[in-house]
Amino acid sequence: MKLERNLGFDLQRATEAAALRSARWMGRGDKNEADGAAVDAMRFALESMDMDGIVVIGEGEKDEAPMLYIGERIGNGNPPEVDIAVDPVEGTTLLAQGMPGAIAVVAAAERGSLFNPPGIVYMDKIAVGESAKGCIDINAPVAENIRNVAKALKKQVEDVTVVVLDRPRHNDLVAQIRETGARIKVILHGDVAGSLMPSMMEAPADILMGIGGAPESVISACAMKCTNGEIQCKLWPRNEKERQLALTNGLDLDKVYTTDDLVQGENVFWAATGITTGEFLKGVQFLGWGATTHSLVMRSASGTVRYIESRHRWDKLMAISGLRFDER
Repeated sequence: MKLERNLGFDLQRATEAAALRSARWMGRGDKNEADGAAVDAMRFALESMDMDGIVVIGEGEKDEAPMLYIGERIGNGNPPEVDIAVDPVEGTTLLAQGMPGAIAVVAAAERGSLFNPPGIVYMDKIAVGESAKGCIDINAPVAENIRNVAKALKKQVEDVTVVVLDRPRHNDLVAQIRETGARIKVILHGDVAGSLMPSMMEAPADILMGIGGAPESVISACAMKCTNGEIQCKLWPRNEKERQLALTNGLDLDKVYTTDDLVQGENVFWAATGITTGEFLKGVQFLGWGATTHSLVMRSASGTVRYIESRHRWDKLMAISGLRFDER
């Protein structure tokens, strides 16, 4: 199915709404309230969009999440038919603790194109930008991947920067990276933003490596479709129960999932808005009469990547939206 209309700007309005509402909770220590504010605002914006959407990557199953749950229909029911992937707050801990790098993100693609492994929370992954595309192999040794990326980027190995989530499970990975002499950029949370770092202009990193969220892998793959980067993943069951569930569902634990496996469609739209300022996006700045936001909007068909700074006036915005943005 050809998606002629650019859904990216509608998705941007949804991420802006989520960011504006949830940013009120920055540093207040309550992840649930922050996430709930973002979910409510994002859903409000999405449900009015001209689309027949199904949430494939969402806040959980229906019984766990009252809104934006997996399988929920979203939009006004008009064409086009699309899969939706949402993360109203990527980095709830970052937001609750007042730390950099929390974002609101949503992606859309043709119906039936997004991968969602049932019962699997984590994936092992490796991601690079366009310049190193085709040079990685998740089954290869860490040192080999770093050397190949360094060669593709015309860098010395010692100049390569690897993004790794700060988790005990990555102790061995970190040790292997250090043995190569490559640099390591540790992030506390937010591997969607981390996976995009190698694809950014003046990229702050060259490779993402390690185990992170499975839903985030799909959202990252949507972004890779737009930037022409590459991500490879393997399912990573946390325990025997998850391993057996994966096998019961016919999933191959040895399979390497490529960008095209995670997102089979070629018409992908992706938007994110910064909540707290990080390297990826600037966060919401409140100005009394309103606020400013910084967003990224991308479309795979055109390869267009747009950074958009917006000013929002409370008096006019709330008059047409029905949402309260001037209070928590």
